Amino acid sequence: MFGKSLVVDMVNRSAENATDRRAFLRSAGFAGLGVAGAGALAAVGAGEAHADEASDGAVLNFALNLEYLEAEFYSHAAYGKGLDDALTTGTGTQGGVIGGRRVPFKTTSIAQFATEIAADEIHHVKFLRKALGGAAVSRPAIDLKTSFTAAARAAKLIGPNQTFDPFANENNFMLAAFIFEDVGVTAYKGAAPLITNKAYLEAAAGILAVEAYHAATIRTSLWNRGLVKETIAISDARDSLHGGADSDQGIGYPRGDKSWFANIVPADNNGIAFSRTPGEVLNIVYLSPDKVTKGGFFPAGVNGAVNASS
Repeated sequence: MFGKSLVVDMVNRSAENATDRRAFLRSAGFAGLGVAGAGALAAVGAGEAHADEASDGAVLNFALNLEYLEAEFYSHAAYGKGLDDALTTGTGTQGGVIGGRRVPFKTTSIAQFATEIAADEIHHVKFLRKALGGAAVSRPAIDLKTSFTAAARAAKLIGPNQTFDPFANENNFMLAAFIFEDVGVTAYKGAAPLITNKAYLEAAAGILAVEAYHAATIRTSLWNRGLVKETIAISDARDSLHGGADSDQGIGYPRGDKSWFANIVPADNNGIAFSRTPGEVLNIVYLSPDKVTKGGFFPAGVNGAVNASS
């Protein structure tokens, strides 16, 4: 059914490294692939010298790490529990989750938003795991406790001796969600040029759109509660972590009369959202402006080939 070149491309682009590609071929069954399968195995072995170039699988696994983080955060907030164990296995070091509990929501709409977003993020984890198959990375260790305090201190939302609990109340929950959602949108946009498989690219674009809906919902809810200064502080902290231009944006900017213009959509002068490279995204979630491989929300680092900040 498939030509040899197509089989080689499918294997190379759907698995993260040589070991995963060989496992993919074994699970697919050489008998089913026939002569084309045998030729593909030889071609994969010959092409391992190019493993330093991030494959589609490596990019999707990078995204999966971020989806684990978002899914755990929202699942704990909405349901009071994290992901099912069956959704956390895979390659790399599997880790646990520190912190997280159900938010005592008092506003029906905010509770419903949290529940819907939690369901979306869990579906993202399931989708990416299915797309990656045996190459999917496991959930790395995630910190939903001390990491938020460190982030809040960096943004000067709290003092050096205070703590920040994102699950204590609705405002804290939405400010914590603001940290993730804008990063998720810019991460998917920045990763898009790295994906060569059109089917994967379309799926990533679909996830990006959902993350953008989430981000707009959180930004609008924060605006309605007057938490503009707090989002600007978080935005400035993110800029300081990933370096480069002052591209991040809060949910408003001053009018000059002590009031604010709304800035629900963080777009440039062309109405286009900005991008972050995977390294810049990791600067933020590792809570470090340096080149590191762990820290912050991922105390032991993320799993997969794309794991170092800029």
